[in-house]
Amino acid sequence: MSIAETVNDSPYAAKPWLKHYDFWVDPNPNMPRQPLYQILQIASASYRDKPATAFLGAFLTFGEVKSQVDRLASALAKLGITKGDRVGIMLPNCPQYLISFFAIVRLGAIVANVNPIYTPREVEAVAKDSGMKAMIVLDLMAPVVLGVKPNTQIENVIVTSVQEYSAKPEVAPAVPAGTLSFKQLIDTTGIALPRVAITPEEDVAVLQYTGGTTGVPKGAMLTHFNLYSNVIQSYIWGRELVQPGDERYLMVIPYFHIYGQTVGLLLGTWNGAMQIPVPKFDPDALIQAIKAYKPTFFPGVPTLYISMLNHPEIKTCGLEYVRRFNSGSAPLPVEVIEQFEQLSGAMLYEGYGLTEASPTTHSTPTLARRKPGSIGLTYPATDAKIVDLETGLQEVPLGQEGELCIRGPQVMKGYWNRPDETAIALRDGWLYTGDVARMDEDGYFYIVQRKKDMIIVSGFNVYPNEVEDVLFTHPAVLEAVVIGIPDQYRGESVKAFVVLKPGASAAVEELLEFCKTNLAKYKVPSIIQIVPSLPKSAVGKVLRRELREMEKAGEV
Repeated sequence: MSIAETVNDSPYAAKPWLKHYDFWVDPNPNMPRQPLYQILQIASASYRDKPATAFLGAFLTFGEVKSQVDRLASALAKLGITKGDRVGIMLPNCPQYLISFFAIVRLGAIVANVNPIYTPREVEAVAKDSGMKAMIVLDLMAPVVLGVKPNTQIENVIVTSVQEYSAKPEVAPAVPAGTLSFKQLIDTTGIALPRVAITPEEDVAVLQYTGGTTGVPKGAMLTHFNLYSNVIQSYIWGRELVQPGDERYLMVIPYFHIYGQTVGLLLGTWNGAMQIPVPKFDPDALIQAIKAYKPTFFPGVPTLYISMLNHPEIKTCGLEYVRRFNSGSAPLPVEVIEQFEQLSGAMLYEGYGLTEASPTTHSTPTLARRKPGSIGLTYPATDAKIVDLETGLQEVPLGQEGELCIRGPQVMKGYWNRPDETAIALRDGWLYTGDVARMDEDGYFYIVQRKKDMIIVSGFNVYPNEVEDVLFTHPAVLEAVVIGIPDQYRGESVKAFVVLKPGASAAVEELLEFCKTNLAKYKVPSIIQIVPSLPKSAVGKVLRRELREMEKAGEV
């Protein structure tokens, strides 16, 4: 049922965005009803001998990837992993991530992504909440997983190393006691795949942890249908710019992030692209990868593009081979778009999405009028509306600000074991994004601000309450509140205001070290300011908005 059928006088019922779709975009395509593994199955049949990955000088073809996926899936099945079981992946960008992802979903099991730079506290929280039975992890992070394993349901820890899939693999990489070797499992297991009945619309493929609209970390349940649909939506949107089997994706945005997972790993496999995984962002390494592999598609985040603009070799590294640049995860300054397009000669597309929508819902069209600062138009088969901020029940007039709501095949099933949070985010088939937006007369959408207090640092979500919870556990801290402040490089930085307990003392450096021990690096405050008190309402609630205004005015 369309919006027009439900709200005849709605300003969104006419769907003005459809008038500006590129000529090749089908506004209402049929979505696939197949498991995600079929993406690899189709790619390996169509591009069997073409390279699927290029990693540290070594290549794997699509045929080789599928063989390793099937062997790993067989090994996981022998370890007792069955449909519905959660399996963690705690890896940087590398071929092993791609192999692990498809092996897990092949069994009907559920991928639970874990950021490799998480602290033990953060890893344990995800492991316990998801109830994962196994974890695939880089050898350097294995001690963290082994340390929390007794407090979780993890039965098997499978370890790999970056060098194992490089052009110069180690002869016999050390496998920590109590773990299994990723490579050995693949090399010693024959293909014996169980028959698994998967219902794509119902069965969850990925648990992607996010704070959602309330800031409480929870797992968004993304089904096979959700993710496959978003892959097809993304393919349709840029179809005329794609040369299947001849694409080269430069993947520095992490696969464990929903943006890198869908726009990179899954869409890249669908397009028969050679993926160039970069394990860690380093401007010099990125420039060398561009020189060596001449990528055709380069998805990134604002921080990445800003750093690239300032690199001394940016003009000579080979950007002219890139057919499409894409920026997501955070707003991109208009001046950066203009500078990068002038430098590269190619179009830099902006988009919008969120974990709960697998993630993309909006993007810049190719041939329509450019509107800098806009997130573009809604994706095919995607409806959008803007409702009042107070009740969320009334659609606001055209051009006015309100909460952005999304409806489409990419919208999640709900939050893992959190029906109360699901009821807040999903109402009558609509996903309430928590972002304040407006739509103009042409159907272009603009994000105004975030309704929630989430901070975006270099494309990563930071939830203030998580940082505050860590600071509250310091024995000298009485109160703590965290806000985002503008950062020319990262987009935003984390700033914490701390009130100490009467008679207690703690240096800023001590508090920073405390945070570093308990938080991933990007969550650690860039600035901690010790203050005598915090602005509060009559009922004692900290006025975060007032604190932001005071910070902006230089009054704190």
